[in-house]
Amino acid sequence: MQWELETTGLTKRYGRLVANDAVDLRVAAGEVHAVMGENGAGKSTLMSMLYGLTRPDEGAILLRGQQVRLASSLDAIARGLGMVHQAFKLFEDLTVWENVVYGAEPRRFGFLDRRSACTRVQELAQRHHLAVDVRARVRDLSVGIRQRVEILKALYRDARILILDEPTAVLTPQERDGLFAIIRALRADGRTILFVTHKLHEVMELTDSVTVLRQGRVSARMRTAETDADAIIRAMTGRSVNLSVARSPATPGAEILRVEALRVPAPVRGAKPLVDDISLSLRAGEIVGIAGVAGNGQSELIEAITGLRAAEGRIHLNGQEISGRSVAARRAAGMAYVPEDRALTGTAAGARATEALLMGRQHDPAFARHGVQDGAAIAAHARDLIQAHDIRITSERTRVGTLSGGNLQKVVLARELDFDAPLLIAEQPTRGVDVGAIEAIHARLVAERDRGHGVLLVSAELSEILGLSDRILVIYEGRLIAELPGAEATEQHLGLLMAGRTQEVAR
Repeated sequence: MQWELETTGLTKRYGRLVANDAVDLRVAAGEVHAVMGENGAGKSTLMSMLYGLTRPDEGAILLRGQQVRLASSLDAIARGLGMVHQAFKLFEDLTVWENVVYGAEPRRFGFLDRRSACTRVQELAQRHHLAVDVRARVRDLSVGIRQRVEILKALYRDARILILDEPTAVLTPQERDGLFAIIRALRADGRTILFVTHKLHEVMELTDSVTVLRQGRVSARMRTAETDADAIIRAMTGRSVNLSVARSPATPGAEILRVEALRVPAPVRGAKPLVDDISLSLRAGEIVGIAGVAGNGQSELIEAITGLRAAEGRIHLNGQEISGRSVAARRAAGMAYVPEDRALTGTAAGARATEALLMGRQHDPAFARHGVQDGAAIAAHARDLIQAHDIRITSERTRVGTLSGGNLQKVVLARELDFDAPLLIAEQPTRGVDVGAIEAIHARLVAERDRGHGVLLVSAELSEILGLSDRILVIYEGRLIAELPGAEATEQHLGLLMAGRTQEVAR
């Protein structure tokens, strides 16, 4: 059989680390093919080689039976590959059609043919059922529509093979369903889709076949219709994993966090506030989830509570008013924080694991005396956390900027949970994390609650919000528009609220 895309013995080393070890991948034309694996299993490295961003040390890449050498992404695009990255590569101030044709603009008499470009993009969008206003500026679009623009960019260059990297990470259920409809239409059109994801239910619903990577090697190849989620998990982790969250009913105690009339002004005078008159309360022994589509103010709300962003209003933590206090003062008052951006805010890329796991506690008597740090105690502390949280790392001296996203997330979680604060704010705690780590993280968040701590959870994963939250707050355009008990919420209900469709919910 001639495969649409095939790799043979594809290998990539980084020093002593073998990221991909003789990977054989076989993808048929016109199928949706999932690539799964734990954090650090080699998925990103493999996709980077397929898209020309990284050169393999050994092995071959074949397209329709012909070996190719991809020196750059331009080589990959020229040979019919396209990639939609998890972090979109769009120009915010340009229109949709300008983003789509950028670098491959139609010209007339040597000049950009705007009318032709706009028409071509409009026709392409209609042909592939990608509903989007091609004249709209990207900055005004929702996350789901921006993703369609990225797909349009690939189709405009006639991509026959489309790599989608964690494509549903920031979508509402309705947007996710819309994306799935688009993927099925592309498959019907003969396109081949490589679907990189951690979400098992999406793989079972959408894909035709699955390749599982484990420690850089292929551990399993399966036809989706002939397997189940448990078999995929075992191939990924070598064990069974329980993704249902076991927890007893909450027994809320004293109020830990109170936010009153919080407001974050827009950076442009006269524009709508980023956070508009939000009040909320969190008690000891409960998890309160905040659900909302990315860009609706939840990030700014958390930044205001943690002291990373100036805001109006009042914030109380453990009975103390902390409004206007520094980040360090809020932390000292009893706040731990797992930020949304683990690389930019949660760690420093050049820091060693010993340093990253100690941040905020470097002056504690256990680790420093008379201003001099105790290197042995700091190293032992790091080793303990690395083992307890299963951080896949060469040693505690390794710089965290070299870790996979999932392992970097484990570093941040390990440090913040070890801080043992009465209030834990967890923003996207399992984004980009494999199923085994998700199970452990969920168990730790519930354990924090059961120890009498309060957990404020922000997540784009509705299954996570529904599975963990005792109460759920819904944020839309900077305002809290609904509060409901976790036990009464449904994914469909929350999806409508997150889209601002409160009238439909009322009916």
